[in-house]
Amino acid sequence: MKLSDVMIRCLQEEQVDTIFGYPGAAVIDIYESLRASSIHHVLVRQEQAAVHCASGYARTTGKVGVCLATSGPGATNLITGIATAYMDSIPIVIFTGQVKSNLIGRDVFQEVDITGATEPFIKHSYLIKDPKEFPRIVREAFYIAKTGRPGPVLIDIPMDYQAKQIEYTPAKKVEIRGYKPTIEGHIGQIKKAIKLLKNSQRPLVCVGGGVVLAKAEEELRSFIETSHIPMVHTLMGVGALPTCHFYNEGMIGSHGYAHSNWALKNADTILFIGARIADRAVANVGILDENANIIHIDVDPAEIGKITSATIPVVGDAKRVLEEMIPLITKLDTDDWREQINKHKKEKVEVHPEGTVNPKLVVRKLSELLNDDAIMVADVGQNQFWTIRNMELKAERKLICSGGFGTMGYSLPAAIGAAIGNKQKKVVSIMGDGSFQMSLFELGTLVQEQVHPLIILFNNSGLGMVRELQRKVDLKEHGVALNGNPNFTQLVAAYGIRTKRVDNGEDVEAVLKEALSEDAPYFIEFIVSDKESTL
Repeated sequence: MKLSDVMIRCLQEEQVDTIFGYPGAAVIDIYESLRASSIHHVLVRQEQAAVHCASGYARTTGKVGVCLATSGPGATNLITGIATAYMDSIPIVIFTGQVKSNLIGRDVFQEVDITGATEPFIKHSYLIKDPKEFPRIVREAFYIAKTGRPGPVLIDIPMDYQAKQIEYTPAKKVEIRGYKPTIEGHIGQIKKAIKLLKNSQRPLVCVGGGVVLAKAEEELRSFIETSHIPMVHTLMGVGALPTCHFYNEGMIGSHGYAHSNWALKNADTILFIGARIADRAVANVGILDENANIIHIDVDPAEIGKITSATIPVVGDAKRVLEEMIPLITKLDTDDWREQINKHKKEKVEVHPEGTVNPKLVVRKLSELLNDDAIMVADVGQNQFWTIRNMELKAERKLICSGGFGTMGYSLPAAIGAAIGNKQKKVVSIMGDGSFQMSLFELGTLVQEQVHPLIILFNNSGLGMVRELQRKVDLKEHGVALNGNPNFTQLVAAYGIRTKRVDNGEDVEAVLKEALSEDAPYFIEFIVSDKESTL
């Protein structure tokens, strides 16, 4: 069989039904094989969006996302998307075309060392040197992408190999020497952790994206409800426990809640689960109590102790470790401790000039109107925190965003990927006027794929997050005004999408109801004051 046909067979063995890509001469044989297959190809408008689409698809379906690009600029345009997926531990397999094998290293037309270029921020990569090894490599790539700490894996294929005839033999069970992810936590360490928690006066659980990736939400809820330990979460841990849950104290970090950050700083025992404890998560906390006991559970041993020393490290999958901990934990007396935390809750007075809309009110109203299985995709900027801090996550609702890398332009393509993978669910893309202009051309992909997300744009005529930071540190505003913004509703309407512009708070509910009742894509631009803060 042609290697390109073998690639299709390998993808089908991995249960792949959708691939996001952009063609070119270096992948033309692969596209011919795709044409003749049952795999659905989604043509994006720029290669970076192919990775973001695959990310949204993977995060909302539980499958491995797959994308494809040609050599040279096609491959390099993937880089930001790959780094975004790597930082948030999203399982994606990326295929790239490469120049002919006998020309590699000669700087020929559209040659780039994409495996070298992505080396610092990819879980693993392959350059095909022996076509006969291709089926094994594809099987390994999917295995590596989805096991242990998930992440992106890249396969670079010289164009002459794609047409080469090889004997196809299905790959056997994956056995990779040196790659043995630890899934089960050490029972001795788990028992020590339970003992520390039971002897604690101010215990706290802090969860990150690892809980969501491990699909450990039910186990987390059981552990919290059995122990009565209050919980906080990082940006990526949003939704691990319903936002309205009695023991959910909210998000920590630079844009988190004052009482959540206070709890993290004053706890005497902290159980971190699937959290990297990165700088943004503890930015408003400062140094944790030096006498606090730190229990750190993570499937990636490299994360434990990297930033904060762990009293008790537990390497393992969050779901499996929590399953072991639940029978060992008992109800703890945390009433006084929770009361102390709640004393630090702060109410903020919100003021909105005429001709503008309160973005927090928009999200709250949207939260009331959405079904319990809706999917929200927030972009990066003020819109991200307006969404996270005001959207109620319950039942099967999901909220995804670019957390570790903070990639603007993520929301729209990721929402398209989510909508393609979840045709029966309502998908909502939320963004600012800055981030929208980084990927607005993907509206063409949305229309072509006939998916129906609700697109919400908060327009404050500037790069609001940077502007807010400049004001906060008493710097003069510079380089943040988007004075050249187009008429967004006319622009979006040119794609045949229904639009509405809202600058009056009284119209918010009616417009949202109308948009959600439509079985078609809908775009709403809300005019927001530049004085609005994220908090």
